[in-house]
Amino acid sequence: MTSVRRDRADPVPGARDIRARYRRILRFAAWNLAVTWWFELVLPRVGLRRIAERTRTKRMRRFAQRFHVLAVELGGLMIKVGQFMSSRLDVLPPEITAELEGLQDEVPPVPFPAIRALAEAELGASLDAVFASVQETPIAAASLGQAHRAQLLPGDAADTGLDSVVLKVQRPGIDAIVDVDLAALRKVGGWLSHVRIVSDRADVPALVKEFSQTSLEEIDYLNEAANSERFAADFADDDRVAVPGVVWERTTRRVLTLEDVTAIKITDSAALLAAGIGPALVAPVFASVMFDQLFTNGFFHADPHPGNIFITPSAGSSAERPWKLTFIDFGMMGEVPPKTRSGLRKLLIAAASRDGKGLVTAINDVGVLVPSADTTELERAMTHLFARFGGMGFAELRDVDPREFRDFGVEFGDVVRSLPFQLPENFLLIIRAMSLTSGVCSSLDARFNLWDSVEPYAAQLLRDERGNVVQDVAQQALDAAGVVLRLPKRLDGLVSRIEESSLPVSNPRLERQMARLNRMAQRLASVLIFGALLIAGSAVRADDTVLGSVLMAVSVVPLLHGLWVGRPRP
Repeated sequence: MTSVRRDRADPVPGARDIRARYRRILRFAAWNLAVTWWFELVLPRVGLRRIAERTRTKRMRRFAQRFHVLAVELGGLMIKVGQFMSSRLDVLPPEITAELEGLQDEVPPVPFPAIRALAEAELGASLDAVFASVQETPIAAASLGQAHRAQLLPGDAADTGLDSVVLKVQRPGIDAIVDVDLAALRKVGGWLSHVRIVSDRADVPALVKEFSQTSLEEIDYLNEAANSERFAADFADDDRVAVPGVVWERTTRRVLTLEDVTAIKITDSAALLAAGIGPALVAPVFASVMFDQLFTNGFFHADPHPGNIFITPSAGSSAERPWKLTFIDFGMMGEVPPKTRSGLRKLLIAAASRDGKGLVTAINDVGVLVPSADTTELERAMTHLFARFGGMGFAELRDVDPREFRDFGVEFGDVVRSLPFQLPENFLLIIRAMSLTSGVCSSLDARFNLWDSVEPYAAQLLRDERGNVVQDVAQQALDAAGVVLRLPKRLDGLVSRIEESSLPVSNPRLERQMARLNRMAQRLASVLIFGALLIAGSAVRADDTVLGSVLMAVSVVPLLHGLWVGRPRP
């Protein structure tokens, strides 16, 4: 088990408390796994599937309610686990996500004397000696730490250019709590790895390992401070985003001192309107900033819930948008490897163009599906999804007949469950970030349509990657041509099979028709390639005259070929 350093100054929970916490988590997991095994695997095998189906909704809701109680009572990483489950609308039933979506990272605050003792031990001096003042009442109390407003001493204020700051201090003993929670999660992950229905779809121990790494990074405030500065550098020239400055002289692994940037909570519509800021104008800007992090920068805020984002009125911003998005709490950050980022770009472009097949190809490129997966049914389902629901906002979706949603959900769910999914590295954080982004945007504007933000962003990606677009167009043309070119071969194969059977096939008229079909297929393929190159050249020529002219000139070759093979032969 990975351990983290503990200082003796910490009021570490006693060994008895640690063992009791560990056993309670395992008892909860074991009981609910046994119940699920009984209803979902045993009863259907003995002909009692209807009982399992009839009680499923009630069981799921009861499980979520019990986990909610467990997480609130234990705090620590259990809160984080519950929050993650509430964001998994893609795989967990609504009975679970709806019950857990109210699970906030808010717990009773630690008494200030304990906070003072830990902070002074970390800073090596009394708070009175390093701060002009510190408010004893916290402005936020979370499962891993809590924050207090403070004032810097005049000398420090002059050096840093800051006056009001936020002093963030870890909860005493949180190292030991994180250790035991991770140990329990590893044990549960080991159990799940032996359940075939789970192990076929995900490498649970690997997911727990990733969660462990993220959690250990989150309780290291030096890591959070470094993340904050890296994030700020990514958006240094972007007037949409603001990031609090770090006071490094008053920062350690367990104490973090930041510029006080408290402003309007992003989902506080009343306060936004009072400040003259339309909530509906905030949603697309927030979505665009998150897209930049995921698809361009590759370094993203993985916990963009409303408590971590403020709207700060700013005279320095553009006249059209006199405010900024201010991000805080950079303990949970994610990185998107270049290969995954390329796949995500393709996914975004496919989604914007309502291309079901392209979307499945992008999903494969990202690495979510194992290479051997048969994606034919998934392509059909995605195409159906775009055809029926593509482009609808949340308000429009509410007007759709619930029975239609249910029927499609059952069909789509069966397809998804039949495929061997796998989650690449860091993909949990990507899913979390996008889920929270969608939730924040829809709370700002009930009519917010994600497509309205996706389409212009996808168009920008296409412009930025002009050369890749030409290659993609050419590849699609070649794919189409390949299908047509393979048609004569398939017909020849069919004729061969007929000839090898007991049916004699010797018909001069049929042979002439086959020859004509062959010529038509080749001609069509040439025309397709000609059209693709000509269109690509025309599109590129406006920005790149040389490349555009070359493509248009080269398009003459397949045109001449099409005219040649199209000639009637004696």
